[in-house]
Formats: sequence, C-alpha cells, structure tokens
Amino acid sequence: MLYHPVIIGNLTIPGNLFLAPVAGYSDRAFRSVCREGGANFAYTEMVSAEALVRGSDKTHQLMVRAANEETYAIQLFGGTPEVMGQAVELVLGQNNKEVVPEVIDINAGCPVPKITKTGAGSSLTRCPEQLYKVVAAAVAASASLGDKQVPVTIKIRSGWDAQAITWKEAALAALEAGAAALTIHPRTRAQGYEGKSDWSILAELVKLVQDKTQGKVPVFGSGDVFTPEDAQRMLQETGCQGVMFARGAMGNPFIFVQTRQLLETGSYDEIAPTVRIRAGIHELHCLIQDAGEDSACRQMRKRFCAYSKGVAGGSRLREAIVAASTEADYIALFQREGLL
Repeated sequence: MLYHPVIIGNLTIPGNLFLAPVAGYSDRAFRSVCREGGANFAYTEMVSAEALVRGSDKTHQLMVRAANEETYAIQLFGGTPEVMGQAVELVLGQNNKEVVPEVIDINAGCPVPKITKTGAGSSLTRCPEQLYKVVAAAVAASASLGDKQVPVTIKIRSGWDAQAITWKEAALAALEAGAAALTIHPRTRAQGYEGKSDWSILAELVKLVQDKTQGKVPVFGSGDVFTPEDAQRMLQETGCQGVMFARGAMGNPFIFVQTRQLLETGSYDEIAPTVRIRAGIHELHCLIQDAGEDSACRQMRKRFCAYSKGVAGGSRLREAIVAASTEADYIALFQREGLL
C-alpha cells in the first residue's frame, strides 16, 4: 500500500505525505493551511543553531507550532558539533510545548552560499566525517534529556557537484551517528534547483538503508514532486517510505489530500479556484498575527500569485495581486473577481 503510516524513532505518523522545510515559506501560517490540506507532517524552515545558542529573538517565531499541528519537526542548520548539541538542548529543554517539536531535523542540503560557507547545509554532505560529528552531537544532546528526547533526522543532497557525488558516504555517516530517518533531494549543491532530480539515487539510498538497518530507518524523497502523479511515481519507482512536497505545495496546499485520494482510490478531486483562494486568505490571517499586516501582505504577494495559477484571467489578476498592500485590498480584489 503506497499510503501508510511511518515510524521515526519513537514517533508514529499516520501517513507518509510531508511538507518539506522551505526557507521563506514553511512558516506556521503555511504549515497550518497544508495541515488542513492533508499534510501528515511538516518541517519548519531552517533555523540557525548558532543564532539559537547566541539567544537571537528572531529564531523563536520560526519555531512556533501551528495551532493545528499535533506533531511537527524543527529543522536546524549548523556545521559545528558543539553548537548543534547546545541548540538541540535549548530547543528540547523548554517547557513551552508551542516550540518543542517531536522531531529535530538537520539540514545537510541547503545549497545557498551564505549557508555553505559556514560549513553547514550541503557542505556537510561534502564532508561525511563532519556530518557524522554534527548528527552524533544532536543525537547525544537529545538522549541526554531523558523523557524529553526526540528522534534526530537529516536531509541531504546527492553531493557537492558532478565530481563529488557523496550521498552514500553521507548517508552511512548519518546512520552511524544515530539518525532515525533520512531524506534526500537528489540534486547536487551545484545544481541548486535547476536540472532534473535523479530519483535513481533515491532508489539506491532506499536499498542501502534497508540493508543496513533491516528497514528500521525510513527514507523519504524530495525533488520534482509537483503533482499527485509525481508522488505516486516516486513511491512506486524508488520504494521510499514517504514523499516531501516543497514547490508542489505552493499555491495548492490541497496536494496532500489529492495525493492520498490518488494513492487510495486511483483518482482525485480537482480543487476549485475559490477553495484555493480561501485557503490563501486563511494563510494571510495567520501570517498577519505573526508578522504584522504590512509584512504579511508583502509576503503574500508571491503566495497569492501561486494560488491564482489556473484561474481565468490569471495574468491580469496577478498584476493586481502585486499591488495589494493591505488585507482589505486582497479581500476586495478577490471579491471583485468572484473568488470570495
């Protein structure tokens, strides 16, 4: 059965359709609408371990649980084992359930230079020895908290560039360090988000991890999953235990329920533009609470452009969207268009 529960360490997730950690997008407002749209589990956008240890107030909002998230993961990035360990202890040691996750995920895939130059993100995939130390520090920090401990997982890329394909070494290092699940985006750091995601690498990783752990550690796939059919094909072709949606969920948080319908029944319902726009308005409401109206309305311009894909007269609509600056502007615009 392609749609099924997933076990990550001591956590059981009822399904295997996840929202990936997406920088600048996976805030709790977007995670909330994706949860309503059928996502079984979601990851925060990446949080700096260094900033956490320094006591930066800006990191707190990135980690806050959405009201409808019974379980979620906080993704951390960093290249120093000691700092990563301290960050995990800080996150899990809090008494506020709003910011204590059920999973800690380590980012070893981000290709952005300002991240990689610090030794974090996909730099770790290039250096499996350091990756091992970072993951081991996080696992040890979680274990030291006793009944507060949570599983530590990791997301990697296929390698640094075409000459340094190191996913296998990185995966083995992560397993040895105690990672409870692995996700791979099978592009190199040099590819960024260009070119094609190589799902054959995902299939090889699934087999490697199954052989090494007797199936106790799940492997999840990410990359080029834009439709329910893509997700179905990834599960069928690679044998991975779960699928992470990133860009595929932007403007369509209902892709999760659509995918579940496809996996369970062989077909799925189309989502009406009015339903998508209402989800976007709900996301706007949530974002205003967290970021204030001015910032939220600016951030929602690109998000509403995604929500408007496939709408009749979409080009003209998007021109009006990028001019909106208040909640009232958006509501009036969509009411004029008959979408609210």
